Amino acid sequence: MSHPEPPEPFRLAYVPGATPSKWASVWRERLPDVPLELVQLEASAVAHALEAGEADAAIGRLPVDKEMFSAIPLYEETSVVCFSRDHLLAALADEEVVSSADIAEDPVWVPADDVIFAAHPVPGVVPADPEGNPLDPVPTTADAVATVAANVGVAVLPLSLARLHRRKDVTYRLLEDGPTAPVGLVWPTERTTDLVEELIGIVRGRTVNSSRGRGGPAARAGKETPTSSESTGTSARAGVKKQAKGASSRVAGRAAERRGSAKAGGRGGVQRGKGARPVSKGKKKGKGK
Repeated sequence: MSHPEPPEPFRLAYVPGATPSKWASVWRERLPDVPLELVQLEASAVAHALEAGEADAAIGRLPVDKEMFSAIPLYEETSVVCFSRDHLLAALADEEVVSSADIAEDPVWVPADDVIFAAHPVPGVVPADPEGNPLDPVPTTADAVATVAANVGVAVLPLSLARLHRRKDVTYRLLEDGPTAPVGLVWPTERTTDLVEELIGIVRGRTVNSSRGRGGPAARAGKETPTSSESTGTSARAGVKKQAKGASSRVAGRAAERRGSAKAGGRGGVQRGKGARPVSKGKKKGKGK
């Protein structure tokens, strides 16, 4: 006995710092028959994974190549300055903020996997060796955080990444005039499937009834369309009911006419003789009259 093939999972990639769990939970409630596979990827790897079909959609960093991908902005992360707990800025209260002017003389370590400064100027100075030669960027965000822990500069990161790479010897404060880090739902434009539409509805907060995807009202209407035999039977039954309703209305109409005539003719009821008239009220019946 052959068993049906299990359905292909829908692969949703997400970048470090993103938290797709709330959307994944809604997906599993609405589409229990379609497995959802969450795949964490570095921000720089998302485009390749989508293009190669290794992921169906992604919670990724924006912007993206608009000729290949569609994207829906979800939110924008604020940026923070990370520094050693021995740095002067560590004396600030937790709720206090810093500005680019406060780190103008600090070396700012920008990792090779940076997601903020592609289109924004970097505050501070470029890290350099004792002879003044610029140093190569550190490879990863984790390396940047480890570097500033030695109190040799600062790093500017999205808040989620600062939390993700938290260390006991590093702290951070909000950079009030820093760039934001937008996050969005991204997918290949040519593969905008029903399941992608379902995910779009989920991240946008649509209810099941307003969804445009597989579980939306349009899809349900298609499933509930009666067959031709059902339609014929329904139409026939409707015709019979219509005829019966019409006959009932005609009977009721004739009964109303009789009641109206009886009322007009007094207690004698319907006048039966040709040309018969009701008895005049001014005369009384008597013998010999």
